[in-house]
Amino acid sequence: MIRGYRAVTDPERMGRGFAAYVMVGLSLHTKVAQEGFERAMETAPEVIECHNIAGVFEYLLRVECADLTSYKRFHTEVLGTQTHVSAINSYIVMGSSKDERAA
Repeated sequence: MIRGYRAVTDPERMGRGFAAYVMVGLSLHTKVAQEGFERAMETAPEVIECHNIAGVFEYLLRVECADLTSYKRFHTEVLGTQTHVSAINSYIVMGSSKDERAA
């Protein structure tokens, strides 16, 4: 039943004080397009979570990096270079009153 243990780290001290949830839409809804996007997100160190979701967008990402400048680089150089990405909608985390991911 236990799937693992986690260490609770300080994001600021780890250089990940900036967090955003990012909705990503794909121009093609094929298995190949989805698998390609998922492989790219697996190799992006800024992507902490990648969820394939139902709705208007295909993916919900949790992205953590040092600051807004770092996020802009990720947005432009990682998401912006993916062949089938057609929409990116970013939600910047300003504070978290509850976060039980590592509890």
